[in-house]
Amino acid sequence: MKEDKINAVNAWCKKAENDLRTAEYTMTMNEPPYDTVCFHAQQCAEKYIKGFLIFHEIDFPKTHSIEDLVLLCKDIAPSLESEIGDIEVLSIYAVETRYPSEMYYEIPEEKAREAIEFAKKIKSVVLKYLKGKI
Repeated sequence: MKEDKINAVNAWCKKAENDLRTAEYTMTMNEPPYDTVCFHAQQCAEKYIKGFLIFHEIDFPKTHSIEDLVLLCKDIAPSLESEIGDIEVLSIYAVETRYPSEMYYEIPEEKAREAIEFAKKIKSVVLKYLKGKI
C-alpha cells in the first residue's frame, strides 16, 4: 500500500477526530452554540467518509452531502449505508448552520446531541471497514 495514500487517509481521519472533539468540547460550555456543535459533527462524518473513499481510491466531487458520498461507497461496501442509517441527519448542518439566512433556526440541545452520536456512529462504521488496513 502506498505510504502517501495511508498518510492521506490518516490525515483525513485526524481532521475528522478534531471536529468530533470540538463538537464534544463545545457541548461542555455554558450555553453552547448548538449550531456550531452540529456543524462540527457533520464535518467529522464527512471527513471520515472522504478518508474511506481516498483509501479505496475513489474520486469524489467537492460536496458536503453525506448522502452523495455514501453513494460512492456502494460498490466497495454495499451495507455501509444501512449500517449508518439515516444519512440525511447531518447533511443539513453542512451549510445551513454556517451562515445566517431566512432558513436559519435555533437548533435545540437534543439535535446537537443527536448529531454528535450520529457522527460517532459514522466514525465507528468507517473505522470498522478500515480496521487493519491503515
